[in-house]
Formats: sequence, structure tokens, C-alpha cells
Amino acid sequence: MGRVLPISLRSFPRARPSAPDRPEASWDLPEVAGRLVEVSGRGAPACLTAAFALVLDAQRRGEAVAWIALPGSTFYPPDAASGGVDLRAVAVVRAPDPVGAATAADELLRAGALGLVVVDLEDVRPDVPAAAVARLAGLARKHDTAVVFLTRKGADDPSLGSLVSLRAEARRTGRAGLEVRVLKDKRRGPGRTHREACHGPAGLR
Repeated sequence: MGRVLPISLRSFPRARPSAPDRPEASWDLPEVAGRLVEVSGRGAPACLTAAFALVLDAQRRGEAVAWIALPGSTFYPPDAASGGVDLRAVAVVRAPDPVGAATAADELLRAGALGLVVVDLEDVRPDVPAAAVARLAGLARKHDTAVVFLTRKGADDPSLGSLVSLRAEARRTGRAGLEVRVLKDKRRGPGRTHREACHGPAGLR
């Protein structure tokens, strides 16, 4: 499964997020809760920015977060902390490959104590078995947990599979902007775009 930083998931009781009226182009935890999400982008900074926007929102709502990273991940804890992330409330798992990352996500989800699991797959075409994706989709629904895969590919490249409930393309705009364009959404339909100004180190809000 990889190395897990010392943290007790039992220390963070689940606080089910409410879903008040929000703009159509929202990018927050209630929008992705209980869903299998894929965020794609050419390069790491935009994907990381989009993921950390969700991490920060989850923490504001009292939800525990897990981040699963492969050996070449650009996840850098000091940058995360300087961007406002409380690292004490993030379980970080190092997985050897995409299959190991999916296995780690499966085990974490079964605990039912997390609001958000980010899986940084890095590769343009990560090899994640369809059966593993199906299990994760089911666990996400069962525990109302968002499972967010980060992949480095363009909008025209195939997604992880038909069970992905929401797929978005993230890109940086200007010197300090983030744009998240919804390519697929089984609930609301594609075509919406979320934009926000970003602050802090490159790759973070």
C-alpha cells in the first residue's frame, strides 16, 4: 500500500457537507462528494491547483483528506502548507504504481472516515484496472466521499472509464488564474467553466 504518514482517521469525524444553492460552475466538495472525478491537464501545476482548491474546501468543512502519490509526484508538503492546507489533517500515502494507488484508495475508502481522496496518477495513460475503478466508484457513493484522480493529458485523450462521474480539464490562465472546464458530468451535463484567482506558490491557490 505504501508508506502512510502517522495520522488517525478516527480523529476526524465525518461532517456531511450540505449543498446550498451554488452557481452552476462551482468547484467545491459538495459538487464532487460521492463521485469518481478525473481532473486532466497538460502538466502538473493546474491539476494541483484544482486539487488543492478541493482540499482546502474539504478542510473548511471539517472533512479529513487523503492524498495518494506515485514516486514522481510533484506534491510538495511545504507548498501545500503555505497555500493554507493543514497537513495535520491530511493522510499522505506513497504508492509504487497506479495499481498500488488504486489499492490504497480502496483501503482508505472502506474506513468511511474521509471526505476527499486525491489520487495523483501522473501518467498520461495510467493503467488502472476497470474492476478497481468500479470498486472505487461504488465506495465513493456508499461513503459520500469524493475520489479525485489527477491525470496529465489533454481534453481529447480518453478518460479512466465510463464510471467517471465528472471529468474536468484544468489549466492556468494568466499569471495567477485557474480555469476548470467540465468535459463530462453525469449530473449536470458538460460545458460549464469555473474560474478563480490563485495565490501562493506555483501550483497552489
